[in-house]
Amino acid sequence: MSENAGEKKIEDLPGVGPATADKLREAGYEDLMAIAVASPKDLSEATDIGEGIAIKIIQAARREADVGGFETGDVLLDRRKQIGHLTSGSKALDELLGGGFETQSITEMYGEFGSGKTQIAHQLCVNVQRAKSENGLGGHALYIDTENTFRPERIIQMAEGLGMDQTEVLSKIHVARAYNSNHQTMLVEKAAEVAKEFPIRLIVVDSLTAHFRAEYVGRGTLADRQQKLNKHMHDLLRIGGLNNAVIAVTNQVSVKPDAFFGDPTRPIGGHIVGHTATFRMYLRKSKGGKRIARLIDSPHLPEGEAVFSVLEQGITD
Repeated sequence: MSENAGEKKIEDLPGVGPATADKLREAGYEDLMAIAVASPKDLSEATDIGEGIAIKIIQAARREADVGGFETGDVLLDRRKQIGHLTSGSKALDELLGGGFETQSITEMYGEFGSGKTQIAHQLCVNVQRAKSENGLGGHALYIDTENTFRPERIIQMAEGLGMDQTEVLSKIHVARAYNSNHQTMLVEKAAEVAKEFPIRLIVVDSLTAHFRAEYVGRGTLADRQQKLNKHMHDLLRIGGLNNAVIAVTNQVSVKPDAFFGDPTRPIGGHIVGHTATFRMYLRKSKGGKRIARLIDSPHLPEGEAVFSVLEQGITD
């Protein structure tokens, strides 16, 4: 980022007057970086200006924030040092993910009912509050609940298992129930507002596709569904990047009985979810309360499996 980027205000951008600046801030565009990574369409709709003007504003913000150009690999490697990792509670699972759940990335967990997706999501909400020396991120969690799965009682059990104050832990988890897909996408915009007031270092969506799957039925609605799902995931990535937060989403599966496909479970969402998620992890039940996690896709990690347990005190090996 350029030296003057932190000093310049939104009003200093060409084409941005006081009224436009107010609209931008109301829409969640608080600084130059937020504008620099926005799309012209979103900026246009938020401020009631033409897309042509929005493009000029975004280009000016990119110049000031020094984003959007080419960089050498060594510079990117140095920037990667800012990436954090959040422990799952299981050393084996953390090793599978290269040190834990990565910030500024979407980690998708999919599997059948009871495979441990929501259990891990709850555990992350507790672990994110731990100090970095304890493999936490020292921040708050934001939980978008689409299937009425969040249980404070489960958080209490996990907090007690780690010797943490249950009241304090619950006070640092911000939960919102999403009643349909439009409400779900709106809550991501609300997440940006919450992040201004609290240090949000984890965003959970449980589950990502439930409402989209229920509301968009039939091939005729597929294109519209995928377009909205694509925007939803990129909005999550943007907020995760701006706040250096972990984005953990759960996903449902559909059963394909045809033996030709091998494993009869497939995640919902098709290529849109598959390409946008940074890490994809398939969870399944095993014997004796154990679960098996298989890393299906990652930019730099090999496929592999890890065995972990879901106990009353939380996720462990």
